Amino acid sequence: MKKAVMYGGGNIGRGFIGALMSSAGYEVTFIDVAEPVVKELLEKRCYPLRFVSNEGHEDLLVRNVTAVNGNDTLAASDAIACCDLMATAVGARILKFIVPNIVAGLRKRWAAGGGPLNIIICENLNDANKVVERMIKEQLSPAECGRFDAEVGLVEASIGRMVPVQTDEMKEGEPLRVCVEKYGFLPVDKAAFKGGIPDIPGMVPFEPFDFFVKRKLFIHNMGHATTAYLGGLKGVDYIFEAIEDPQIRILAQNAMLESALALSRRYQVDLAGIQLHITDLLGRFTNAALKDTCARVGGDPARKLSPADRLVGSASLALEEGITPAYIAVGAAAGVKRYLDEAERPQTPEEAARILKEVSALDPDAALARLILRYYGMIAGGCTLVDLRRQADAVKAASLKGII
Repeated sequence: MKKAVMYGGGNIGRGFIGALMSSAGYEVTFIDVAEPVVKELLEKRCYPLRFVSNEGHEDLLVRNVTAVNGNDTLAASDAIACCDLMATAVGARILKFIVPNIVAGLRKRWAAGGGPLNIIICENLNDANKVVERMIKEQLSPAECGRFDAEVGLVEASIGRMVPVQTDEMKEGEPLRVCVEKYGFLPVDKAAFKGGIPDIPGMVPFEPFDFFVKRKLFIHNMGHATTAYLGGLKGVDYIFEAIEDPQIRILAQNAMLESALALSRRYQVDLAGIQLHITDLLGRFTNAALKDTCARVGGDPARKLSPADRLVGSASLALEEGITPAYIAVGAAAGVKRYLDEAERPQTPEEAARILKEVSALDPDAALARLILRYYGMIAGGCTLVDLRRQADAVKAASLKGII
């Protein structure tokens, strides 16, 4: 049987990638440092996956799995040395801690005359392949770096499946159960593979892959964050509650459409296909069974407001493509409010401008900063979502007439 290593046995590892590998006929070894997870996988050699929706749920038993503890370098490196395929889903901040085991595994693999290894990188991180490559090569000799370049494929993936924080209620006494939406489309960087591309149900190799990276970040993630921050303004707890508000839905949808038009122009991709993707996403946001919260989706606003990330990054791309981000900027303004709340800083225009400069690298006099600050002033002044939508509509109408 073919062997795969899934480094990371959490929500994405078990709830998506590991299950895909298992469905493709691989025996999947999870590497994780959570001893309860490792112990359960070792004992049961399977785990339950639950697809949840507003219509109910569907259960699947993921078989042919095992596990090793990531603190056991010998066992972890042995698994990497003899596998046919590998993936990571540990979180961007944890990558540096798993690199020594990967390096040890590669050295054993090379010593045994093993063939090429493709590592699918499932991390929410810009240029994840380059980051992982740098980390690994820092621990390799020049000769090993040459072999790495020739035989190791670092394959970026775009994770679209929504997997919320798992509650005890969701697990229902099954500690390994992961509840997820059924969406199972996994775009990967076709050009990054070394040797043959494995045939995995749901995995779609695509080139140029940067389009899918930006589509995920600037449409899915941006729309999700906008929904979360506007839901926070309304005082609702869950994403499905937020997107059911007609004003939030219109603002989020129009923001996503602004990104869609910008991406279509930048990558020369058919706009109709991206619009269908937006329609699908908005429907998926209504999945009450996921119980995804505005607090979780809007977490870490500093990262979400950074220059190349979902809010400011998508707005900047829109401007570069001649599109006024009238609706994206509303989500960014609500994100600024969330940031100031969490940082316990005053809700003032001056503080908001300071945040945009410190976190988003936007000069207060820049057109995008002025637009975000206009909306922020309305939010801080207690304006309603209807007021925000009307103002965004007016900004968009003026931009289409060439006024701004």
